[in-house]
Amino acid sequence: MKSAYDLAMERLAKSDPAAGRALTPAQKARLAELDAIYKGKIAEREIFLKQQLNNALAAGQADDAAKIRAQLAGERARLEEEREAEKDKARRGR
Repeated sequence: MKSAYDLAMERLAKSDPAAGRALTPAQKARLAELDAIYKGKIAEREIFLKQQLNNALAAGQADDAAKIRAQLAGERARLEEEREAEKDKARRGR
């Protein structure tokens, strides 16, 4: 008798047969490259927005600081989603 985990893995394999395929060295290199690129983009945005946040806090502008914090979280989430989309394309070989 198969466990629930085994059954779920079989269904997953049927729904996306390419998921179990091993990555080529070129795909692995592209994934590493994408991680490095997006790590840099995220760091760049964080540095810029944290500088603005520090300036807003120093000036006593709490409303602006809250907006900048929300923008920082939004930018990070957007860039991470973008990175994952690019990585999915690389995994599919596109």
